[in-house]
Amino acid sequence: MSAQSGSNERHRRPTIIDAGFVLDVRSLGRAPGSRKDVHRTVTTAARIGLEMVGIPVGAQVEMDLTLQSVSEGVLVTGSVRAPIEGECSRCLESFTDELELQLTELFAYPNSATEQTTEEDEVHRLVDDMVDLEPVVIDAVGLELPLQPLCEPDCAGLCPECGVRMAIASSDHGHEILDPRWAKLATFAADADGSHPGTGANGTVPPQSADSDSEEK
Repeated sequence: MSAQSGSNERHRRPTIIDAGFVLDVRSLGRAPGSRKDVHRTVTTAARIGLEMVGIPVGAQVEMDLTLQSVSEGVLVTGSVRAPIEGECSRCLESFTDELELQLTELFAYPNSATEQTTEEDEVHRLVDDMVDLEPVVIDAVGLELPLQPLCEPDCAGLCPECGVRMAIASSDHGHEILDPRWAKLATFAADADGSHPGTGANGTVPPQSADSDSEEK
């Protein structure tokens, strides 16, 4: 192998395959207005989402999309649906739900005015006539999911005293809470009531009467 061919091998870009979140748009053509509908189911290889809620590994992501050729690139619109798993931020219970979101994203043609006048993080690019929707889906899911997810909109959370889930607690669940500022006063009141038999209010033994002395004699 010559030095030139070896250099070409090192600089050759990896082949992009039409699979998963990557779509081949060569059949769409570049005539503005041409359209193509795509339905694809993608099995996630990694979790997508936020710390407390997200699309789990191995979930089925359903994509119903329309690819449309425009003057500056390929416009992708459509819906994405997927199951989500999370932990309630109030009661800490696990829950499942379904997420549906809408996508609208332009992928700029190479050497188009859009590509030349924007940064890479502003507009996505077509690479070898392929559209990679994975970063688009990841960003859209992160924006759609709540930072503090709930298992139910009206989740009552946990009892602040004993930690039981209020959803399973009895209707009369509650705790008698004594203000610590009054706790000592309650102790003093108990002592003043004569909690020890045979003692006076100040804790002393009262003197016996004369009649009692005479009876004993």
